[in-house]
Amino acid sequence: MSYFFKFIELDTLSATPKYLQIANSIIKAVISGKLQDNDILPSINEFSSEMDVSRDTIEKGYSYLKKIGILASIAGKGYFIKNSKLLQFYKIFLLFNKLSTHKKIIYDSFIETLGQSATVDFYIYNNDFNLFKELLSKSIDNYTHYVIIPHLREDNKTSTEILKLIPAGKLILLDKNIDSMCGNASTVYENFEQDIYNALEEALPHLNKYHTIKIIFPNYTYHPNEILNGFARFCSEYAFNHTVIDEIEEENIEDGIVYIS
Repeated sequence: MSYFFKFIELDTLSATPKYLQIANSIIKAVISGKLQDNDILPSINEFSSEMDVSRDTIEKGYSYLKKIGILASIAGKGYFIKNSKLLQFYKIFLLFNKLSTHKKIIYDSFIETLGQSATVDFYIYNNDFNLFKELLSKSIDNYTHYVIIPHLREDNKTSTEILKLIPAGKLILLDKNIDSMCGNASTVYENFEQDIYNALEEALPHLNKYHTIKIIFPNYTYHPNEILNGFARFCSEYAFNHTVIDEIEEENIEDGIVYIS
């Protein structure tokens, strides 16, 4: 079985756990046709001895591949390729903070693009930290990838501690960048700070008839604080008085003040 080990790629500098590197190497070999139906894999002991990797790591990699349907095992025969023609190599945990028209566009595009190459389990946590934590805790190691929109009102450190339980090679964050997750996740997100700055700058001819700009930003919101950074930078650069307000109902509306909602 020495030919088998040519397929295994282990990068000691990678942040991806070794068991996942092993699993990904086997998946790659199956997709390329180098491993086919009923091909027998090395035993855990043989693999461990040949690659100088712990038995627990090998067993975890094999178990992971069994969970996503690529491997099977039979007593006396060991582990073998269950179905090399299997198209659904990717099993994805998709977690959104809420439903909206915008989120539906993202979801529809995501599913259409993946087509038959993946199965997707879709969950919504409704900006509820406890539900967010529960859903992730129950799903760890059951998926090839985790795609998450991390809009939460709780302390960012607590949220990232949970996200860091997911191996770096499996986590993709959407819609919001979290600086402390740098190196632990791939990210596709909006630049909220620059977006609001650009929008206000475009509206400058209309805003110039006001002396004060107030932005409505309730303290219970999950909206990114980067919005406030862009707002403050614009007002400072263009010499507007500016205030962040929690509740519009408590405001006395006066001439010369414009509100951003």
